[in-house]
Amino acid sequence: MMGVRIDLHTHSTESDGTDTPAELVATAIDAGVDVIALTDHDTTAGWAEAERAVRERSPSGRFRLVPGAELSCSSPDGRGRDVTVHLLAYLFDPASPALVAEQSRLRAERRARLREMASRMAADGFPVDPDAIMAGLPPDSPGGRPHLARALVRAGRVASVDEAFARYLGATCPYYLPRTDTPVHRAIDMIADAGGVTVLAHPFATSRGQDVTPPVVAELAEHGLTGIEVDHPDHDPATRARTRELAAELDLVPTGSSDYHGTNKTIGIGQETTAPEAFDRLVAEAVGAAVVG
Repeated sequence: MMGVRIDLHTHSTESDGTDTPAELVATAIDAGVDVIALTDHDTTAGWAEAERAVRERSPSGRFRLVPGAELSCSSPDGRGRDVTVHLLAYLFDPASPALVAEQSRLRAERRARLREMASRMAADGFPVDPDAIMAGLPPDSPGGRPHLARALVRAGRVASVDEAFARYLGATCPYYLPRTDTPVHRAIDMIADAGGVTVLAHPFATSRGQDVTPPVVAELAEHGLTGIEVDHPDHDPATRARTRELAAELDLVPTGSSDYHGTNKTIGIGQETTAPEAFDRLVAEAVGAAVVG
């Protein structure tokens, strides 16, 4: 697998990306990426479309798809508070009853939260239509703040999704509403029970406003966490170096990923990648689903 480009964190229109699952596969192939993981937030709704696209666009099997999801979780931060962390879950059985129930709960809560945020903005005179925003979501999409942010961009109220978050939708902004996430230990257990593996996403991305301490990561590793995202656009070089050292110390699989969201972000697909040997370790430990291609 020398020279293979592997991106294990991407999003489609089934959550908060702008490429459909099929377009995401095409984008990756056209960019020269060899392996991607589809990791939409709290849903596996895009798996089937992405798998069909792989078989149509890459019948030789050169391109491969890792079915996955990004799970929103609550965790102690190591400083006496609870914060939101994200788990990248790969190659799990999507029909696992506990997982299906929890993802359904999360999607319903996300959709209700999105409608309420949009309704509050509309009541205050913002040019957004809550019904139109909700009608534009795929049936199994969780919905989220990026959908409201894009509505604000279309209405000309802000110039970009980033500006919408900075002015109106971020955690310290007036229209932000909290949500109830899955406890991180429970999420690790659910994915393990479904035959999958878990990687802690961008754990030290302080630009996002929330991060955890290394002792928290060590405790999660003891609980069954498989890997940690080292190379991420929100990790600076010093953070990457420290995270790589921590991964080695805890025997966690170090990954690299773009966190691609299409035009919602400026990051290109394949901008950050995972080493082939790290990818092989993840695949070897997962038994709930197969790599496609």
